[in-house]
Amino acid sequence: MEEAAIGRRANCGSVGVMEAVGARTRAAGRRTRLPAASTEERSVRRRIKNEESAVFHSVVSFSPDPLPGTLITEWKEGGQLCEAFLAGEEHSYQAVADQLVLIAQFFRFDGWLINIENSLSLAAVGNTPPFLRYLTSQLHQQVPGGLVLWYDSVLTSGQLKWQDELNTHNRVFFDSCDGFFTNYNWQEAHLERMLGQVGQRQADVYVGVDVFARGNVIGGRFDTNKSLELIRKHGFSAALFAPGWVYECLEKKDFFQNQDKFWSLLEHHLPTHSICSLPFVTSFCLGMGPRRVCYGQEEAVGPWYHVSAQETQPLIGEHQQAGDSGGWVKTQCCLQDAWHGGSSLLIRGQIPPQVGNMAVRLFSLNVPVPPKLFLSLVYKLEGNSDVRVALELTMGDAESCHIGGISALNAETNSRHSPRPLRVPPTKLTRWVGRCGQPLHGGWVQRCYEVSQQGCLLQDLFVNFSRPVGSQKDNFVCRLGEIQVVDASNPLVRLPPLQAVTVSQVHWQQATLEAEGASTGLQLSCTLHWSYLLSYATCFRIHCQRRTEGAAPGQQTPEPEKPTLLGLAFGNLYRVVDLAVAALGPGHEGRVDFLVEPVPKERFLVPQAEWGQATLLYSMPHSG
Repeated sequence: MEEAAIGRRANCGSVGVMEAVGARTRAAGRRTRLPAASTEERSVRRRIKNEESAVFHSVVSFSPDPLPGTLITEWKEGGQLCEAFLAGEEHSYQAVADQLVLIAQFFRFDGWLINIENSLSLAAVGNTPPFLRYLTSQLHQQVPGGLVLWYDSVLTSGQLKWQDELNTHNRVFFDSCDGFFTNYNWQEAHLERMLGQVGQRQADVYVGVDVFARGNVIGGRFDTNKSLELIRKHGFSAALFAPGWVYECLEKKDFFQNQDKFWSLLEHHLPTHSICSLPFVTSFCLGMGPRRVCYGQEEAVGPWYHVSAQETQPLIGEHQQAGDSGGWVKTQCCLQDAWHGGSSLLIRGQIPPQVGNMAVRLFSLNVPVPPKLFLSLVYKLEGNSDVRVALELTMGDAESCHIGGISALNAETNSRHSPRPLRVPPTKLTRWVGRCGQPLHGGWVQRCYEVSQQGCLLQDLFVNFSRPVGSQKDNFVCRLGEIQVVDASNPLVRLPPLQAVTVSQVHWQQATLEAEGASTGLQLSCTLHWSYLLSYATCFRIHCQRRTEGAAPGQQTPEPEKPTLLGLAFGNLYRVVDLAVAALGPGHEGRVDFLVEPVPKERFLVPQAEWGQATLLYSMPHSG
């Protein structure tokens, strides 16, 4: 079995890699973040010695949201590993389960998929149900909302034989954990038979769908919706396997269009998981890009990738105006330009003459609104466009909901409201956002809104495009750089200080020119660690400043350089690798200042005086 993945972002009530399409979904509700030192894809392979021997690797996920790991064993070596911890005494498999829970906690996995694809001895298969029960119990205690799932492979006899269904030969494993992931070569008859096995646990059966459509399968590829239609018909959940087909087998240049096409075909069969808490901020970053941009200013050129930097993506698809007006709006990821991070959201559309405006729903929310809400939209229009861009929102609990600062659009859309933009932000919020309605770096524009309400529930965010009266232009191209929705009182709360920045695991080496082999300076590698409550930060930006002290008489000490961004961290740890620093002459001392900038969830800028800092001093050893 290959690694499974899900390509839909699940914000509130996520179910990990298996997207539930049955009567209910499982709630995890946690963001998945790797420790900051890793800038690689979320994958870890660990071997535990002796009785705890097993092979671990993480499931690859399209998004950084709830993510289970996979414990997989295969072939002869896999059988030996299983016998080492399953065929022995109770303490052997419990020791492995304890390690799995610790790994899930450390890497913030949301559970485990147990995928044993080798035969087991009678002793080992006999211990597998109690192993699953113990792992499930321990995981539930330590990882709230975590799941343990079993893959359809081994039978109660220990034989490796895929069933493509839940039946009496593998039911004992399902009864011992949270869910069952079937193999992919099923037909509708398999689904019908399973109804007699699951009782009230239909949503705990994740019917496997191979997007590559290998073998005797229903659907797959751009017909994956046919698979989900049958699964939904019988009330089961679905496990979408290898949606990387969209990238691996189709034209790379058309990836974003094909990705949107694939998921939009499944839209009617997948539940939308609403955003359930504030603040909500997204710059539509995919966690990658050809360059890195910070608030409209380019700060690093060259491709980069950090899956933890991916932010909430909007609902996808093409939106048609009702009737025969010809109006439409289409959204698409865009790597060519960004306001913050590596990408933005490209929106193209056509406003029909008889309508005058088009709106597209970007996000579903289910958030009790605080008494005062602050919203911000950063956007950029292409060309000489006179189209107006504005945020719109819907509110629930209309009978008791009293809203100030917004007005209903018209009778046909009276549940959708348009906040009135602010020319300047309230004085108390200028630290958070200070240029409402003014041009920003790179041609971006910011619109700010403040809404007062009582007893309301925020349900949807729209962006509206309207044409001024008398304008004949009907096509538009717009890039969205950022949307912010925050409790207006939050930016007033003083953040805790970032403390105790330390430098450890220091390693030096000579830097050389590959062509000539000549020494050109030094390279520094080290580990930074600090203390900060992670619940207050979305990430940390790591900077450095390099300087040389101890200049010869008559020479001026060089001014310190401006802080240089090294990268992002998503925990209290960052590994600096091969940082170029100057080689020094006799009597000189080098200095490297490492600066750790916390990025609050509301995204307001923290003054440099409040960043954490650690200084590393170095000098060359005396010769002779």
